[in-house]
Amino acid sequence: MTAPFIVHADAHWVIVDKPAGLPAVPGRAPELHDCAASRVQALYADARVVHRLDMATSGLLVFARGIDAQRTLSRAFAERRVRKRYVAWIDGLLADDAGSIDLPLIVDWPNRPRQIVDAVRGKPSLTHWRVLARGATRTLVELQPVTGRSHQLRVHLAAIGHAILGDDLYAAPAAAAAAPRLLLHAQALELAHPASGVPARFSSPVPFETAP
Repeated sequence: MTAPFIVHADAHWVIVDKPAGLPAVPGRAPELHDCAASRVQALYADARVVHRLDMATSGLLVFARGIDAQRTLSRAFAERRVRKRYVAWIDGLLADDAGSIDLPLIVDWPNRPRQIVDAVRGKPSLTHWRVLARGATRTLVELQPVTGRSHQLRVHLAAIGHAILGDDLYAAPAAAAAAPRLLLHAQALELAHPASGVPARFSSPVPFETAP
């Protein structure tokens, strides 16, 4: 058993670079018991979960060390005092260079874990996007979720007709098969240290090709 790549660790938190395909937390099935949380806890017994990434998504994941740090960091995420930056390849070419997606989301109960846009029952969900590069049939985008709903980026992009490539839940078959993995990476995090309050920024190299 190996740990996720440790980006930073001190007495109050651990930041790791989770690979695609590794669950953030254990699932019910035995094959999902090996996860980022269990690997980090094997090194730091007091590590506690603060937020999650989809199993198919790679990138930066924060763990608190101890209950006090967990409370502080969880509050920062809940109060939207954490800046998150993702990079993704999406299907098709966006006409504009930047924009926002403001569509409420709710779990699709008969088809869990899928989420759906629901104007009546959905929770407010906001994503800002910016074009980084355009290829012949795909666009590289920077995504900044303001809210942190489950599958938010994946559902939002699919809802505007530009699903993330490699997404086997929300993309059309051709776009889902266009990549061997979900081309979504949590590339940067900006948040305050849970003990000192000093602003910190962490980044992770994008593990897939970003050239158009």
